[in-house]
Amino acid sequence: MPGSGAAGDTPRPERAAAEVFGWPALRPGQLEAMRSVLDGHDTLVVMPTGAGKSAVYQVAALCLPGPAVVVSPLIALQRDQIAGLPRHSGPEAVAVNSAQGAGQTEAAWEAVRAGEAEYLFLSPEQLAKDEVVESVAQAAPSLFVVDEAQCVSAWGHDFRPDYLRLAQVVKRVGRPTVLALTATAAPPVRDEIVERLGMDDPALVVAGFDRPNIALEVTRFQDDGDKRRAVVERAAAEAGPGIVYAATRKDTERYAAELAGLGIAAAAYHAGLPAGERSRVHDAFLSGELDVVAATSAFGMGIDKEDVRFVLHASVPGSLDAYYQEIGRAGRDGAPAVAVLHYRPEDTGVQNFFAARTPGEDTLAEVTAQLHDHEGPVGLDELREETGLSRNRVTAAANLLEEAGAARTGDDGEVRAVPGVSAEDATERAVGAAEARRRLERSRVEMVRAYAETTGCRRRFLLGYFGEVYQAPCGNCDVCGAEDGGGPPGTSAAAGGPDSPAAAAFPVGSRVRHTEWGEGMVLGEEGDRVTVLFDTMGYRTLSLAAVTEQGLLSVR
Repeated sequence: MPGSGAAGDTPRPERAAAEVFGWPALRPGQLEAMRSVLDGHDTLVVMPTGAGKSAVYQVAALCLPGPAVVVSPLIALQRDQIAGLPRHSGPEAVAVNSAQGAGQTEAAWEAVRAGEAEYLFLSPEQLAKDEVVESVAQAAPSLFVVDEAQCVSAWGHDFRPDYLRLAQVVKRVGRPTVLALTATAAPPVRDEIVERLGMDDPALVVAGFDRPNIALEVTRFQDDGDKRRAVVERAAAEAGPGIVYAATRKDTERYAAELAGLGIAAAAYHAGLPAGERSRVHDAFLSGELDVVAATSAFGMGIDKEDVRFVLHASVPGSLDAYYQEIGRAGRDGAPAVAVLHYRPEDTGVQNFFAARTPGEDTLAEVTAQLHDHEGPVGLDELREETGLSRNRVTAAANLLEEAGAARTGDDGEVRAVPGVSAEDATERAVGAAEARRRLERSRVEMVRAYAETTGCRRRFLLGYFGEVYQAPCGNCDVCGAEDGGGPPGTSAAAGGPDSPAAAAFPVGSRVRHTEWGEGMVLGEEGDRVTVLFDTMGYRTLSLAAVTEQGLLSVR
């Protein structure tokens, strides 16, 4: 059925799903998203891991003329996505990435030019190349898919700034319908995805975030050695397979070695390993040859393994968005699974360090100076050559300048200075934007701390972060207790504490203004506190009594 679907003769997605994929029925969220795309609407889909997000573009592409471009961040993920498509009689899928030889790449482009490929998988870095964008434009794609779209809003130490250039790519390839897919996006992140991708009045399809089969636990430590021993002991005691997430590459190797020393089939995975070793570990875990993978956040995105029984965090993640994404890799088969955060307050310092790694003033000044030396627009590659900086640093600086209103990217992907803004003013604005971003990322780390230290139902806290109201007790977190729904003696933790009467004045999802911190959005409420994400200050947890008595907060 590749390439089928002329105007007025669009096959029903249900029929395409049944005939090509053998799916007798589609889930409501899947069908709603498919119909939105087929009607030509940009669409943002937020569904938990394992809910079938990929099916949306897989089926929709069959009902539209031209290929679907799928922007996928990892080569291993691209490989898994292609392997998950029907073979033989099914539509052809090709990828263009740095792991391929010249012959494979040319064969892929030939399949696209001949109209034989229904899906073209590319990384954002590939789409930073002019020749790749031109080849895609010639293929006249009907659908532009951004998988793992939460990466568009990320700013961590492993963030890839080419994600923020995708809006220009969409225009350059003919402005096809945009479909963004993510498993983790709190309401403010959804807004950022829409803005960053230049989505036009998109339809929003959001499935429930709750994964009730995953037990949530936090164990707290003062001593780092005690914490490390507990991680190894828990990983050894739990029924596998499982994943241990650690903050550093060195830690992944250390945990893998200790587990292997106990006779457990374990291996490390991080971005510093050779590509061949990463592929070996990835494949061995999927096939069941490994019981445990000790990894940085580089592992697991798009992992199609249903029987993961535990996800342990040996240190705090950078945000609750990342935490939810990572624990969502457990229990995709619906059977019981456990997610344990091993928490030591001092460990937040590592994530705060990563959060601070935005381009410095010297880098911003250097890129700005070169940009102002050009009378017209200039490409990022030329800026990189002129400054001697890495591509990532130049791209990140250009993104910050644009975010600050001091630079503008044209539909051709080239950047120009905004008229009337001096180089000095442009640099100052970009430094301010970088500092605002650092505040936001540090506040995200503080939300992880709040989750770890809450005395209320952890599920209620976690779902509230994503804007989903949940009535505690959940009966499947360490606070509520799995048996009787009661928290620790002497607390009302399971019920999240008594709701404050003032909470009704600031409902979840409402826009508010603080007298000092400006505008924000209410994300959650717990007892007598309310959590707000402020546009310029990041996440803040406020006392309802204080803000009402002093008149600090008002609904917009």
